[in-house]
Amino acid sequence: MSHTVTLIPGDGIGPEVTAAVVRILDGAGVRIEWDRHDAGITAVEKTGETLPASLLDSIRRHRIALKGPVTTPVGEGFTSVNVALRKALDLYVNLRPVSNLDGVKSRFEDVDLVIVRENTEDLYAGLEHVVVPGVVESLKIITERASRRIAAFAFTHAREHGRRRVTAIHKANIMKLSDGLFLETCRAVAKDWPDITYDERIVDAACMSLVMKPSQFDVLLLPNLYGDIVSDLAAGLVGGLGLVPGANLGERIGVFEAVHGSAPDIAGKNIANPTALLMSALMMLRALGESDAAGRIRAALGRVLVDGRVRTRDLGGSATTMEFAEEIVRVVRA
Repeated sequence: MSHTVTLIPGDGIGPEVTAAVVRILDGAGVRIEWDRHDAGITAVEKTGETLPASLLDSIRRHRIALKGPVTTPVGEGFTSVNVALRKALDLYVNLRPVSNLDGVKSRFEDVDLVIVRENTEDLYAGLEHVVVPGVVESLKIITERASRRIAAFAFTHAREHGRRRVTAIHKANIMKLSDGLFLETCRAVAKDWPDITYDERIVDAACMSLVMKPSQFDVLLLPNLYGDIVSDLAAGLVGGLGLVPGANLGERIGVFEAVHGSAPDIAGKNIANPTALLMSALMMLRALGESDAAGRIRAALGRVLVDGRVRTRDLGGSATTMEFAEEIVRVVRA
């Protein structure tokens, strides 16, 4: 089976980790024709746009993409390419599975949870303006429609993947209207899924519980901003952002991406860990019906990490990005 997939290498370490993942998929015998496009800084340099129409057209046409990290300037410059991409394609789900990797030590050994984050509204959408000089207003938009469809996705995902519990995370004790609407909608959706246990946590209490006993959680359902923060916290439970996958999903489109940043300080040095993007690519393969290949690559990654002889620097080794990729290819072919 052959597939055509939009490839967005990104910037910073993006092209390096992307090349490593492409090498691993090819080495495992997965037949993919990559339709390459630029976004962010690299796209601006070539086209003057951060999100060229040709890129969006490619994703709409192929309905699936693999994306490396793209730099978002802090406090200045262009707005987030990631946010713009989600809005343009209505990628309303941010899905981040978080679990331990064999061979990677972390504070907890029993982490196996899924973050389901609403992806299109809330404060994170960046709707803000200057009221008067020295006063800025940011708008927190929560709608019944967006809350309903993300809640329905969370329960559907739980049932399809054998998970038994969905926990809605909120701050409705303070934001009684906005988070209150989100919570009210989640409760209504939960009634349609009697086989799935539903409960709720205030976001600050949920964060405390996560760092004390993460095994008590299964599927976490969150609005956009809380979801961004909690998903990074959860990644820290298993070793960091360099190890966990992510996907942005719409009705008929999936963009699979590493959840870490572009790390410009190490760009071009061939030392970045490609594991996060590789794990995201495995999610992509399963969506393409290539579950066997995904399983083989995942098993090979586990064996390489457990063996420990070939590791990138962030995991205590000295291997380059591509040396790590080639070792996975060697094991998957063995």
